[in-house]
Amino acid sequence: MKNILVTGGCGFIGSNFIHMMLRCRPQVRLVNLDKLTYAGNLRNLEEVASDPRYRFIKGDICDQSLVDGLFAEERIDTVVHFAAESHVDRSIEGPGAFIQANIVGTFALLEAARKHWLAASPAPEAPRFVHVSTDEVYGSLGDTGYFTETTPYDPRSPYSASKAASDHLVSAYFHTYGLPVLITNCSNNYGPYQFPEKLIPLMVHNALKGAALPVYGDGKNVRDWLYVEDHCEAIMAVLAGGTPGQTYNIGGNNEKQNIEIVQLICDLLDEQLGRLADGRARRDLITYVKDRPGHDRRYAIDAGKIARELDWRPKVGFEEGMRRTLQWYLDHREWVESVVSGDYQAYYQRMYGERK
Repeated sequence: MKNILVTGGCGFIGSNFIHMMLRCRPQVRLVNLDKLTYAGNLRNLEEVASDPRYRFIKGDICDQSLVDGLFAEERIDTVVHFAAESHVDRSIEGPGAFIQANIVGTFALLEAARKHWLAASPAPEAPRFVHVSTDEVYGSLGDTGYFTETTPYDPRSPYSASKAASDHLVSAYFHTYGLPVLITNCSNNYGPYQFPEKLIPLMVHNALKGAALPVYGDGKNVRDWLYVEDHCEAIMAVLAGGTPGQTYNIGGNNEKQNIEIVQLICDLLDEQLGRLADGRARRDLITYVKDRPGHDRRYAIDAGKIARELDWRPKVGFEEGMRRTLQWYLDHREWVESVVSGDYQAYYQRMYGERK
């Protein structure tokens, strides 16, 4: 049985990954270490809280003694590292938190793995450290071309710079110490449990309320969109068959302009719920706002390497994924309201009190 430390497992991608692993891999134990910042929510994992193969620990990945203790106590032999500050706008307003979580936190995990895997006797069998990163480390593309695993790094925001630094640090631990690391760089994820500050859940939340739908600049910035379950399956493939020291780009083959995404959300909600109470179409809520500083124009992933080496390809087409996502948010409006209001912190106190 593998003992897997999942960092940031109460967040968007991490919680989807935990659900999938417990559903598909019976021979695993998962220890979820999450600080429960605004984007981490215990409700995301309510259904698995009583599973004997799952344990939640509230804590900070920057706490070296806590991380070391978990490696020893839980005999951790695998790390899947999601925990990160990840919102570009927040990184522009306050970059310090991104330096701490994304760089210092990653360093603490790497040090624990080095100590408990390379210096331990006996060493764990086939340990793995999967560092989940972003395509934003590569900077901005022109109208053509794709990011590959050999694209030079060119981060443009404090967020992407902190992730680029952590990528380099992870890679250095492979080359310097032989730590069995793997890096994944993914395109924009969407799906259930995403905090409504990112584009898709924010637009859904506002459109349901009849509030303005703010679109940066001309709305023609392009992103490659990846359904979160496809991403989780890709990470499972990297865990199972990836080559230590390698990087794998994970993309959805779904390039869309931001304005196209917002318009599709409006049209799908109008189709399902009817127009707004005053008779307007939801497209009328779209409001163009001043572009954010350093806003990359286009990202696009070449996911050929992971397809060739690990036989992974995205399964969920964009419109299908959007319909699934919208339906999830329509079915879980209470979840959205609770995370927006911060009520999940009170929920944590009811469930766990001050236990660590």
